[in-house]
Amino acid sequence: MYPLLDTINLPFQLRELEQKKLPQFAKELRGFLIDSVAKTGGHLSSNLGTVELTIALHYVFNTPHDQLVWDVGHQTYAHKILTGRRNGMNKLRMQDGLAGFPRRDESEYDAFGTAHSSTSISAALGMAVAAQLNRTDRRAIAIIGDGAMSAGMAFEALNNAGVMDANLLVILNDNDMSISRPVGALNNYLAKLMSGRFYATARRAGEKVLGVVPTMLELAKRAEEHVKGMVSPSTLFEEFGFNYIGPIDGHDLDVLVTTLRNIKQLDGPQFLHVVTRKGAGYKVAEEDPILYHGVGKFDPKKGIVAKANGKPTYTQIFGDWLCDMAAQDSRLIGVTPAMREGSGLVRFSQEYPERYFDVGIAEQHAVTFAAGAACDGLKPVVAIYSTFLQRAYDQLIHDVAIQNLPVIFAIDRAGLVGADGPTHAGSFDLTYLRCIPNLTVMAPADENECRQMLYTAFKLDTPTAVRYPRGTGAGVQVQKDMQALPIGRGEIRRQGEKIALLAFGSMLTPCLAAGDELNATVVNMRFIKPLDDDLVASLAASHGLLVTVEENTVMGGAGSAVIESLSSQQIQVRLLQLGLPDIFIEHGDHAQMLADCGLDSGGIIKSVRAVLPE
Repeated sequence: MYPLLDTINLPFQLRELEQKKLPQFAKELRGFLIDSVAKTGGHLSSNLGTVELTIALHYVFNTPHDQLVWDVGHQTYAHKILTGRRNGMNKLRMQDGLAGFPRRDESEYDAFGTAHSSTSISAALGMAVAAQLNRTDRRAIAIIGDGAMSAGMAFEALNNAGVMDANLLVILNDNDMSISRPVGALNNYLAKLMSGRFYATARRAGEKVLGVVPTMLELAKRAEEHVKGMVSPSTLFEEFGFNYIGPIDGHDLDVLVTTLRNIKQLDGPQFLHVVTRKGAGYKVAEEDPILYHGVGKFDPKKGIVAKANGKPTYTQIFGDWLCDMAAQDSRLIGVTPAMREGSGLVRFSQEYPERYFDVGIAEQHAVTFAAGAACDGLKPVVAIYSTFLQRAYDQLIHDVAIQNLPVIFAIDRAGLVGADGPTHAGSFDLTYLRCIPNLTVMAPADENECRQMLYTAFKLDTPTAVRYPRGTGAGVQVQKDMQALPIGRGEIRRQGEKIALLAFGSMLTPCLAAGDELNATVVNMRFIKPLDDDLVASLAASHGLLVTVEENTVMGGAGSAVIESLSSQQIQVRLLQLGLPDIFIEHGDHAQMLADCGLDSGGIIKSVRAVLPE
C-alpha cells in the first residue's frame, strides 16, 4: 500500500532516495497520516499542511545532528513517522504510547520539547549559539507558524537573533490559520505581502538562493497564484537583521529542496517564508481546517460525521453563560488569546462582535488588556486554558490583583486533560492562584454550579477565577436563572460519620460514591479562596478524619489551604490530602489517569481505609 514509505524508517534512508521520487513519497506519507489519525484521533489539518516541508527538511539537513525545533509541535506527526516512530503511531496520544508533541525523551530527533506557542526561535537561537561556542557545524532550524509569530516572545527572539552572527534558520510556515483565525497587524502585513505584485529585484543573498529572478510578467502571475519563486525587497524581518527569502510554495518539493540546499550554504540569521495549506491533500480538511484541527476517530472516506448533542461540556456552559450575561450587562467584554473555538466563544463572537476581542497568541497582553478595560468601567471576562494562564502570571499579579480590578478569569481545562498530556494539563492553577491577594477562586462541582459561579464572579468588583475541567460533568440540569452564591461558603452534600470528604470542584462526584461506601460526610467546598473556615472547624470537631480531594497538585493546593485554616484556628485533627502527585502525568485516557492517581471512587476508598485504624 505504501511501497516507498515502507522502505524508509529513518532520515538517512530518505536522503538516499532520488529527488524525483519525493512527490510520490509525500503522497504515500500523506495517505498514511490520514489513515493513522482516523484510527487514533489527534491533530490532522496542521500535519497535512507540513508533509512536504518535513520531507524537505530531513532530506536536506543532517538530522539529528542538525536540529529541528517545531513551534507548538502539533504538526510533527510526519516528523515522527520519518524518525523511526511509524509503528508507534497506532498508540498516538494513548497511555504508554507516542506523545502528540515533540519530546526530548522520546527521540533524539526531537531537539526541543514543545506544545505551547512561540518558543521555537528562542530555543533554536540558544542551540545555534551553543554550536558556535562548541565550534561545530551543527545547524539550528526553527519552524514557526504565522499564528505563533504574532506572540511577543517570537519577536523578542527575532530581536536578539538579528544582532548575532549565529547560523540560525527561521522558517515561517504561513498557512494563514492558527487554531483560531490569526489576527493582528502582522497577519495583515503577511497577507499584503502575499497578495501584492512584487518587484523584480532581490538582494544578493536572495538571488543566490532562488537563482535567476523571473521576468516581471511571470512574477506577477506567480504572485497572483501564491506559488513558488516570489521575491520581495526589504521586509520587516530584514529590519530585525535577518536575510529574508521567499515566499515560496511549501508544497513544491523541488523548490523547497533547492531553496533549503542554498540556504544551508549561507552564514548568519536566515528567514525563509513558506506558504502552505492546512489540510493539504485531503479535501474535507482543506475546506474546514478548524474542524479537522483536532479530531477524534473517524472514517477517512466519509470524513467527520456530526453526532447528536449529548451532555453539554463545561466549555459550552461557559459560552452560553457569556452570551446570557452579555444580554443583561453591556459592560461585559469577552477576551481570548487565540482560542475562540477551544474556549467556547464562537457564539459570543457572532452575537456580540463589537464586544469580542481575540488578541492573538498573546496571553500576557490578554490579561493586561483586560486590566486596562476594567480601569474604565468595563467588566472583562478572560477565557483562557489553565495551562496558558501560566504564561501571564506576572500580569495576573501585577496588573490585575495589585490594582484589585474586576477581571473575571474563566479557566478551562483545569485538572488532567487526557491525550494532550502534561504540557496542557491544568495541574497547578489552584496552587498558583490561591496565594494571590484580592483574588477569589472557585471550582464548580457540576454544570449548573459552573453557571452560577460565573454569575457570582461577574457580580463581584474584585478579581475572580472560576476553574472548570475539560469535557462534560455529572449531567446536572443547568438552570436558566442565575443566582449569586454566598462567598466563601461550602455545603454538606451527604451526612455521615467519623470521616469527612472535602471535595473541591470535579472531585465531588467520586467523593459522593466513595461516601456511600464509607458512610462518610461529603462536602462540596466550592471556594478555594476564601475557604470556608467555619465549616472546616465544624467538620474537624465532629469527625476523626478529614480527607481533602482535588484535581490539582497536592503541593500547595486546596488541601494545603485546609491545613492552613486548621493551623490558624489552632485545631488538631487527622487529615489526609488526595490530589495529583508531584510528577508530570503522561498522556492517556482521562478516567484511567484519575484512577492511576487514586482520584476515582475506588482510589479514594482505598486511600481512606489505608489510614484508618484496624
